[in-house]
Amino acid sequence: MKNETQNPNGEKIAKVMAHAGLCSRRDAEQWITDGRVVLNGTVLTNPAERVSDNDTIKVDGKIIGQKVPTRLFLYHKPVGLLTTHKDEHGRPTVFDNLPKNLPRLISVGRLDLNSEGLLLLTTDGELSRYLELPATGWTRRYRVRVFGNLDEQALKDLEKGITVEGIHYGSIKVNIESRKGQNSWLSVSLKEGKNREIRRVMAALNLDVNRLVRQSYGPFQLGTLARGNVKEVYGEVLRQQIPGYFK
Repeated sequence: MKNETQNPNGEKIAKVMAHAGLCSRRDAEQWITDGRVVLNGTVLTNPAERVSDNDTIKVDGKIIGQKVPTRLFLYHKPVGLLTTHKDEHGRPTVFDNLPKNLPRLISVGRLDLNSEGLLLLTTDGELSRYLELPATGWTRRYRVRVFGNLDEQALKDLEKGITVEGIHYGSIKVNIESRKGQNSWLSVSLKEGKNREIRRVMAALNLDVNRLVRQSYGPFQLGTLARGNVKEVYGEVLRQQIPGYFK
């Protein structure tokens, strides 16, 4: 089997798999660890392996094709769908409910089962990884309905970051949109987006989140996109909005 030193000018196989639209680079590395990837007839164990156009790569017994065109879609995710390709408990997923004429897509980050709003979907696993990185500097904005007594100073202090159960969350900006009794709507903005971040941080402030709607992700807006609908971001607009990825 070839190794990295024999393909010094090639690309890492996990990156090639991501560009082919199979999965994210992180998932590709896991698939390799799980023994699902065969390179030139030999089961691969090294996710850092470099490959060239002359190498044959099989995933789950199927030869992967060439890099697919990079496409990005906006999706209005409803409540009740998991952001995963397959759920072991048979629960409905985002990808089960997309129009059948779409190519194979990967999500940019996730929205949990009970969250709704804007979810970015792409054919390019590398683009997904790029847009998820905090270093990209994109703000995610949410409307959040909470139940409980608001501590305005505690909400303001979230801009300094907060540690909850040993996990540190970066700066979170919160504006109070409206309140009626113990029910309030908040506008919440953050740049990192760790797993269930808003729900966990609000719980630490004794606030129960009963609705969470993502309104925007970087320059991309939910706008008037109807629940369950998909809209593509086409060519030149895509390149204008993500110049750092296409340079």
